[in-house]
Amino acid sequence: MARFLAFTSPAAGHLFPLIPGLLELQARGHDVHVRTGERLIGVVRDAGLRAEAAGAGSAGPTAEAPAKAAGPGAGSARRMRRRDREAGTARGELRRQAARAAGDAADLRRAIAEVDPDVLLVDLAAWGAAAAAEASGLPWAICNPYLCPLPGRGVPPFGLGLQPRSDAAGRLRDAVGWWLVRRTVSRAVLPHLDPVRAGLGLPPLTGALDQLARPDALLQLSGGALEHPRADPPANLRVVGPQRWDPSAHTAVPAWLTAPGDPWVLVTCSTDGQDDAPLAAAAIEALRDEPVRVVVTLGAADPGGLPAAPNARVEAFVPHGPVLDRAAAVVCHGGMGIVGGALRAGTALVVVPYGRDQPEVAGRVAHAELGTRVAPRRLTAETLRAAYREAEARRPAVRAEAEALAAQDPAGAFADAAAALVGGS
Repeated sequence: MARFLAFTSPAAGHLFPLIPGLLELQARGHDVHVRTGERLIGVVRDAGLRAEAAGAGSAGPTAEAPAKAAGPGAGSARRMRRRDREAGTARGELRRQAARAAGDAADLRRAIAEVDPDVLLVDLAAWGAAAAAEASGLPWAICNPYLCPLPGRGVPPFGLGLQPRSDAAGRLRDAVGWWLVRRTVSRAVLPHLDPVRAGLGLPPLTGALDQLARPDALLQLSGGALEHPRADPPANLRVVGPQRWDPSAHTAVPAWLTAPGDPWVLVTCSTDGQDDAPLAAAAIEALRDEPVRVVVTLGAADPGGLPAAPNARVEAFVPHGPVLDRAAAVVCHGGMGIVGGALRAGTALVVVPYGRDQPEVAGRVAHAELGTRVAPRRLTAETLRAAYREAEARRPAVRAEAEALAAQDPAGAFADAAAALVGGS
């Protein structure tokens, strides 16, 4: 049996998709250790896995934090506003991830010394830890909970939710678009990552996305209709599929959720700050006269100014698992966690993407006819109501996708691919 060390960024959306596969590895007799953000340690331990805080790199402040603590002068206020606006963008998220590179590399090297693992499993967003894994000489894999962000023949550039095109104009669009994607990612990541790689004795990368070709395996925690078919997949790509894990599995279901009445609609904002409170407000207005009950989970959104409706309740947090099991539809920002959960539950989707990878996810949902999308600039109660009704009409396709996903064994596929790195089973 082998000893596995899994290292994730300090975000539930990166940790939770790994837990079913890690539990499967452990059930097969392997020794599994987890390093993640300090606030998530209790959750991992409650799931039955060994876990310790990753350390300053993943649990501490990012490189931007000291600047945000600067004085209240006009220049500081402007810089804070610019950073806050960028935080919800794909480039801003990449910079935030990459700013942890030196700390993550040091944290993983420390964990390797403590655990003495046979295999390393590193989260895609832990750029510095990936560099340390490469330098370690151990078998290792990158684990990606997002949609696959790599180019390929006929695969449209990642980020805007574009759909495949096979004509000459489409090929030109893809060539230009992927050049822009590579440049954007590299400009955000390499200023932080290159010094870390140099300090570890590794050569510089031509582009940041090239790091995904370095591990022995790239474990892709997505699949099904949301992924574009690939005629020329990377040699190290292992599509293991989406894994559903919810820390609420052993939590009592609220009495209000099980009370008889109209079907539930879950409206949820991002747990990672972005300006998506208008989504909650528009949904309450859009659904107030529909034959449904609405529960809004605010995540990091500001509850101030939300309208009231007789069929709506607003909660700071409710575990999504029990709601999804009873929901007729989900209205959300397009994070992979909630979208994947809704699809596995066979729940109709309305996606209003605000930033990061959300426009890409929304585009895939709409193209696969598993739901609808509304651009934030067009978000009103009327547009959201129309999108909800259209999404309801697509529920048969969502149920078919849920059945296809249920027939898979992503935790088993994850464990197979991870164990294959040491020739185990």
